[in-house]
Amino acid sequence: MISGFQTVSEQYSPWQSVATRFYRWTAQGVWQKLLAELQRDADARGDVEWELHHMDGSVVRAHQHAAGAKRGTQKSPQTPQMKR
Repeated sequence: MISGFQTVSEQYSPWQSVATRFYRWTAQGVWQKLLAELQRDADARGDVEWELHHMDGSVVRAHQHAAGAKRGTQKSPQTPQMKR
């Protein structure tokens, strides 16, 4: 993720400073507060359609082990029946 910050223009700061600030603001909830405020303003103007939803599939990822699972006819162990 940090490599993306290396393309930031030097006019803003060294990329390491930009990355540090971004992660600090993320931990402090700055981005969530900003989004909530923008949504409140847009909703007050009637610009938000709350019934319309979008999902960006580019951020959906599988667990790192999901791709390496073995396939085949492996049988799962049977759970023993409890005696009454």
